[in-house]
Amino acid sequence: MSIYFANTTERPVATTDNGYKGNASFFTEGQLDQLASITHIKKVSAGSYLFWEGDEATSVYWIKSGRLKLRKTTSDGKDLLLSIVQANDLIADIDAWDTMHRYSAEAIDDVEVGVISRLQLELLMSKSGEFSYRFAMWMSLMQRQTESKLRDLLMGGKHGALASTLIRLCNSFGIMKSDHILIDIKLTNSDLAELAGTTREGINRMLSSMKKEGILEQNNDGLLQIINQGELRKMAGCPECPVCPIEICRI
Repeated sequence: MSIYFANTTERPVATTDNGYKGNASFFTEGQLDQLASITHIKKVSAGSYLFWEGDEATSVYWIKSGRLKLRKTTSDGKDLLLSIVQANDLIADIDAWDTMHRYSAEAIDDVEVGVISRLQLELLMSKSGEFSYRFAMWMSLMQRQTESKLRDLLMGGKHGALASTLIRLCNSFGIMKSDHILIDIKLTNSDLAELAGTTREGINRMLSSMKKEGILEQNNDGLLQIINQGELRKMAGCPECPVCPIEICRI
């Protein structure tokens, strides 16, 4: 799905065949060129952190290659995996009310990231009303994505939350095969538990049940293969919505 706005002179960057090419594709090519002009590159090795929860939030990050886990720690020490971002995604954990990062960003692979200072971003926004408008709409899109995740986690029950998580993983990392969708990212059951807001033991039981029912399989590399996405949609409470907007229904 591509998003267009009236009164703009450019169209957003084209998406890939599966409908998603990073949330930065929400901006036009010209606007991305503007961002690139104020960007410097930083490299983060696998297992290291781009930033920690509680660090001062002074920059926006544009992922050039690699993937990052965005993780939040609760007051009782429990970890929640909020999202997994990949190439051409933007991370903008900044607002007018809080100057600290609200979550941590851990590199899954070796990551190359473009760093854009908050000051330079604000200067660009002050010079370009069209860019400011697009950025505000992009922030709104990210909020809708978060709200949709919370809705599924809170209202779908444990099975619905896991089903929703698996659907979002398909939309974010899925590769269509002849008889299944391969989720091309290796996640542990603990990772799935953090994404679905439940326990690792609960994930173990639910995955085992789904395998017996022919909903999914796991290949020799430990990657999940979704055999029956329709059944997952029923479990997630969205049987009447076979094609949700890819920009919203993603991890």
